[in-house]
Amino acid sequence: MSMPPALAAAPVLAPAAAAAPAPASGTGVPYESPGVVGGNLPAFHAALRAGLGYPLAWGTSRHRSFPAWRRAARARTEELLRHPADDTPFRPEILDERPGDGAYVRRTLAFAVTRHSRVRAALLMPAGRGPHPGVLLLHDHGARFDIGKEKLIRPWYDETRLASAEAWAARHFGGRFPGDELAARGYAVLSVDALGWGDRSGLGYEGQQALAGNLLHLGSSLAGLIAREDMRAAEFLASLPGVDPDRVAALGFSMGAYRAWQVSALSDRVAAAVAVCWMTTLEAMMVPGNNTLRGQSAYCMLHPGLSQYLDIPDVASMAAPKPFLCFAGETDPLFPADGVAAAFERLAAVWRSQRAEDRLHTRTWPGLGHTFTPVMQDAAFAWLDVHMRP
Repeated sequence: MSMPPALAAAPVLAPAAAAAPAPASGTGVPYESPGVVGGNLPAFHAALRAGLGYPLAWGTSRHRSFPAWRRAARARTEELLRHPADDTPFRPEILDERPGDGAYVRRTLAFAVTRHSRVRAALLMPAGRGPHPGVLLLHDHGARFDIGKEKLIRPWYDETRLASAEAWAARHFGGRFPGDELAARGYAVLSVDALGWGDRSGLGYEGQQALAGNLLHLGSSLAGLIAREDMRAAEFLASLPGVDPDRVAALGFSMGAYRAWQVSALSDRVAAAVAVCWMTTLEAMMVPGNNTLRGQSAYCMLHPGLSQYLDIPDVASMAAPKPFLCFAGETDPLFPADGVAAAFERLAAVWRSQRAEDRLHTRTWPGLGHTFTPVMQDAAFAWLDVHMRP
């Protein structure tokens, strides 16, 4: 039987020559094996990182006007949120009101955070007519889902969560509730649960990737949804009677810090941001051993495709020249010092380019890890007073 012409013409593969390309995986074989290394990284992760030129970053992009650059960077980021802008009426309803510690009133209220979700929020309102400066408090991740807003504001409305909240405050905040501290200083304080936490729980650690994947299947994004809800919450706080709409800040710890600088970058409603223990560069983060490589919590802070355009500090830089405080812990295992230093340098260059160096305050606290101690809080709140109180 004669062979088909196409097969007859096919070249015969010769044995591998001595000059064969070097093995891609470093295992001594002339092909990639294994393909996944270093804790869920592709074997070619270094080449992927090297290929990220961040073409939309300030100073790299074609835009020479800072406002034009910010418009372009925001537009690209908004596109990648996969959760559209939302102008649903808030329709607020006060559910509960009780006196606080003399200086403020405690309220729970419900409002439409998006067209899909009506949520319960905790609000601390200072005594007096105001208008008062406002702070949007953004809770962390911490792999603790039964409490969200309760991590930052003492839950007077829910005895079942009080023990968890107090344990969290003792672990991360020196026993304080930052929201109550801010309210005592004269700030209107609002905190809302992100999807999966507190009132909106139902999420477990292993289920995070499934939730994120399911939202992507549904044309949405977990990180984009959180970002959009934070923008809406800032708008809601600014709309409340007794709150000065021009003096609304965002403040958060850990994942809440990421959310704080992100909402400041994306929303003109946010006038200042305080971010504690979440800042680095992508190059420093995407390395073997980093917590991000485990997936799970990373999906709350992952906008697919954004790193093709902007590095992490580039996104935060869209907030310039607004006041921005960013703290880090020297021994924080989640954000190694080299990545923090590189990100701080990048932020400084952007604020300096806008002649706003005095509005940026970055600091790495010696000997401290992933924490927001009372001393750090006092420093952050004093800085906030300078920029947010008349």
